[in-house]
Amino acid sequence: MVQNEQSTFTQRKKIGWLLAGAVFLFCALMVRVAWLQIVRGEELSSAAREQQTSDNIITPERGLIYDRNMKILANNLSVETISITPKNVRGNKKQSVEEIARNMAEILELDYDTVLEKINKQSSFEYIKKKVEKDQADALREYINKYSIDGIKFAEDTKRYYPYGNFASQVIGFAGNDNNGLEGIEMVYDEQLKGVPGRIVSANMTAGLEIPDNYESYYEAQNGQSVVLTIDETIQHFAEKHLEHARIENQLQEGAAAIVMSVKTGEILAMATKPDYDLNQPFEINAAVEEKYPDIKKELETMDGSEYNAKLTEVTQFLRRNKAVVDSYEPGSTFKIAVASMALEEGVVSLDDHFYCGGSIKVADRTINCANRNGHGSQTFVQAVQNSCNPAFIEIGARVGREKFVKYLEGFGFREKTGIELPGETSGIFHEFSNFKEIDLATSSFGQSFNITPLQMITLASAVANGGNLMKPHLVKQLVDENQNVIKEFEPETVRRIISEKTSKTMCEILESVVSVGGGKNAYLAGYRIAGKTGTSEKQPRGNGKYVASFIGFAPADDPEIACLVILDQPPVGSTYYGGLIAAPVVKNILEESLQYIGVEAEYTQEELEMIDITAPDITGKTRKEAEAALKEVGVNISIKGTGDVILDQVPKPYSKLARGSKVVAYTEGEESKKTVTIPDVVGCSASEANKGITNAGLNVRVKGLSNVNGISICSEQSPAAGTIVEPGTIVTLDFRYIEVRD
Repeated sequence: MVQNEQSTFTQRKKIGWLLAGAVFLFCALMVRVAWLQIVRGEELSSAAREQQTSDNIITPERGLIYDRNMKILANNLSVETISITPKNVRGNKKQSVEEIARNMAEILELDYDTVLEKINKQSSFEYIKKKVEKDQADALREYINKYSIDGIKFAEDTKRYYPYGNFASQVIGFAGNDNNGLEGIEMVYDEQLKGVPGRIVSANMTAGLEIPDNYESYYEAQNGQSVVLTIDETIQHFAEKHLEHARIENQLQEGAAAIVMSVKTGEILAMATKPDYDLNQPFEINAAVEEKYPDIKKELETMDGSEYNAKLTEVTQFLRRNKAVVDSYEPGSTFKIAVASMALEEGVVSLDDHFYCGGSIKVADRTINCANRNGHGSQTFVQAVQNSCNPAFIEIGARVGREKFVKYLEGFGFREKTGIELPGETSGIFHEFSNFKEIDLATSSFGQSFNITPLQMITLASAVANGGNLMKPHLVKQLVDENQNVIKEFEPETVRRIISEKTSKTMCEILESVVSVGGGKNAYLAGYRIAGKTGTSEKQPRGNGKYVASFIGFAPADDPEIACLVILDQPPVGSTYYGGLIAAPVVKNILEESLQYIGVEAEYTQEELEMIDITAPDITGKTRKEAEAALKEVGVNISIKGTGDVILDQVPKPYSKLARGSKVVAYTEGEESKKTVTIPDVVGCSASEANKGITNAGLNVRVKGLSNVNGISICSEQSPAAGTIVEPGTIVTLDFRYIEVRD
């Protein structure tokens, strides 16, 4: 009996343990299910979707960048993206996985180990290389067709291409291989340019093979919007050409910058920085990089990986700096435009007020010199501007006073960013009012002891020129779609009025006189009324011999259309560094071509008419008597070679541009035009000496601009160059530079 009861108890105990175990296992299972569904549910669902589907991104076509006349500055090239289904590639019977990896790496210029690793992955999709150009893609097709290799796919893609190379490089910027903008307009308008990616979602079988097309979803990519700049490709070309010439000629150690602006709208027509870089190869070690870092190529050869990339970025970064926007500088005497304007506006000076300059002036405990150490003596306000006299402007600034000086400085926009559509813009750096002492007012009055940007300077000058309205400078004119339909228009924006129309008109007249009779003569351009101001500032610390030379000009002075500012940064110590000598001619050249291009007609004074070029008539086929009469009528002499009566040839050729009083050499029967002349070197000669040297050699002179404006001038350039062998009568173009210093 007892034995039976013990047996029953044992059985019940076993059943209890079994039930308890079952309950425990059930509870554990429930906890596990809850964990998987609640805690890891999204993660596992995502993994399942990834295993059961392939989700391939369709890259949209990046929008284009145009100049204001719809010339393409940033385009897209058709390229291809190479991807693989690893299992299918591994299933090839004709070549081993290693052979396939080696051949693909060789064709696509990739690392062998990386390609092999991707082929061996247990996944349904792997990218091999993006942005593959046609020759490489075709070579890979040929290879896979030869060995019947499955699982390698080609998808259409685009690659950014800049047709003009280094053109406006610091403005346009560039896009990387991931289709994202990295510099300039490409970066600032990246969201609009890059568009919206599309997708192809395909269901996969368990083996990793795709199910037929009816299991595929396609989401179309939306191509990016295109950006239309205010930049004019032709004017930008003029600016870059003359700026690069100035950089090389003056051996500038810290480069150069130029801006051309529409004074009435604030539109940037050109913005250039030299040296620059090729947008298609933004990290290339070009000549400018090697000049600045002579041993950089050897240094880079010792590096790899992140160290190499960091160093490469560092040494090429200076090429990508937009000096016109990012760098600040002491404006020097160009800032006298601002001081003269505020003084006239406040009525603290009149045109006939007199100022005395003895070569220096004492302010507080300091003696400040004028550029003319001998002094200008007694001079009117207008003459003080023409002479760029520091002592006079110190007195003018004192008349304005500290409070109003700072008020105008802020009104002119020198203490705030302009808001232009470029990265890294710098604002001006000026004294805090509490620390703005008498000596600071004095030095600020002639453009030293504070910093502004070139963009701020030309914006102020444009306001002075346009009637007194400070315009917001801008680079983007429109956003357009693929069919060039306008999506958004960017209208000119007036920030505020800074001076009256009366003050503006007076300043235009004064600044025109700076060019015609003052220190800006090197910007003089026959037929065009150029207004402008020179500037030279010494970089900190003082006494190091490092200078920034600048000139700002606008035209026509009576109804201004465009302004141009040129900054030449740090000519070699001991060389010519005054803005009136080296920067003014650059502005003249840019304005000359730009004004002609935009259709501003030259209007010559009577004196200029006597000096301007005339067109040589065609005298071939005429008799001696007829030829002499035709040339006499236009004011040109003739020298006839040969014994015949009919003119067979002439030098200069018909329709060439000649100065009045030039000589045409005419050839008749019995004399062939085979005699030659070697062009003499007249660079550095005075106007009369240069003219004599060329004409005595039997050649004709054509003067670029005028050489008879008041002041001392020398020939700064001649074309063709000295030593060139030419025919008698050939035209030699001479450019002159005035060497009188009034900065």
